[in-house]
Amino acid sequence: MRKLNQYWRVFATGCCFSAFGLGSLILSFVAIPIIRLTTLDTKKREYKVQEAIQYAFDIFCHLMKLCGVIDYEIIGADIIQQDRSCIIVANHPSLIDYVLIASQLKHCDCLVKSAIWSNPFMKHVVKAAGYIPNEGPDDLLAACGERFNDGNVLLIFPEGTRTTPGIKSKLQRGAAQIAIRTERDLRIVHITVTPSFLTKEKKWYQVPEKKPFFKVEVKDKVEIKPFITQTTSPTKAARRLHQYLAENIFPENS
Repeated sequence: MRKLNQYWRVFATGCCFSAFGLGSLILSFVAIPIIRLTTLDTKKREYKVQEAIQYAFDIFCHLMKLCGVIDYEIIGADIIQQDRSCIIVANHPSLIDYVLIASQLKHCDCLVKSAIWSNPFMKHVVKAAGYIPNEGPDDLLAACGERFNDGNVLLIFPEGTRTTPGIKSKLQRGAAQIAIRTERDLRIVHITVTPSFLTKEKKWYQVPEKKPFFKVEVKDKVEIKPFITQTTSPTKAARRLHQYLAENIFPENS
């Protein structure tokens, strides 16, 4: 029965990701054009697109759970739903981490790497949602500052890529630099997946024998002001914040 269940989850996973691709096409070529035609104001239009993304992600997560592909629990969703003008930082153990978190947030910005902007299926969505290109530091900080001034939250995975199981994780310094330079607090989110699933090393069809359980825990907010006032330069403050994040996003490594 366990093997039969595993074969079913391979099939169901393929169906769910096919539905995800179809949903992306519907967003790109049906929902977004309608929003563009009916909403002239740029910011309102971006917010409506982000709300459509959140709705689609929520359906996708429930579909994966209903089909028995995964099970998940999000602890503290109501907390991040109330956050404003801050950065949400999370570890990145699987392919669907962003989907799980963003499914709880009507308005959520994110940094998007250049490869996504050239993807014929995704570029329409990320552009319409007003997501921020992860390119030049000056333009990046200016864009982040503008979004924070509007009360938005920015979701960042400081690792920059998915975690490799069994290898000690390392953070890039971007999240700490953005927090210090824009003087915005951070909210830590920790994700565990048992057993591991949808990692960078494995294909989507390599499902574990046991159904994976995703646990998403919203942790404390990190105040930036003490890091700035207790050091003599933004560079030193960012370095201290970077170390703090490494110890708290990955407590098992500290």
